[in-house]
Amino acid sequence: MRAIVIFGMMILGFGFAGQRSRAKDSPKDPCSLLSAAQVRNTLGEKYDAPQKSVAPRPFANTVQGTDCQYKTASGQDQVLFRLYFDGSVAQATELHMRLKMFFGRDSTPANVGDEAYIDGENAIHVRKGNTRYFLAIGHGDTPSGRKQILALAALIAGEL
Repeated sequence: MRAIVIFGMMILGFGFAGQRSRAKDSPKDPCSLLSAAQVRNTLGEKYDAPQKSVAPRPFANTVQGTDCQYKTASGQDQVLFRLYFDGSVAQATELHMRLKMFFGRDSTPANVGDEAYIDGENAIHVRKGNTRYFLAIGHGDTPSGRKQILALAALIAGEL
């Protein structure tokens, strides 16, 4: 009888572990959270529709994300929007905190989600609910680029 109980607990444990790696609340097209028109209006240059690809898992047993790459016709300027829909707010919060330990600087911008930080490459990392996203622009190291990246991050947060 004891073996049956232990076996049953193991099955439940594997079931819960499997839940960890699934995302929830993700839109059919995650790139729709930031349109090429919004990028154009914010950055002042025409961008093509985003090219979508799979973003890598930041750690084992975490969800894969989606990369949305926006490019100008000349290819000179690019925007990378990477997002993940974690299984719960607690998971997203923990992952955001772990990544911040590696990449975060002192900067903590407000009004772009529940938590946010700027990394050493002037990209922004945001958590809102169970969603984490990363946004980088080619000229993010300039004063106008910093303002623009915050404006784009606020647009995305408003869609979530």
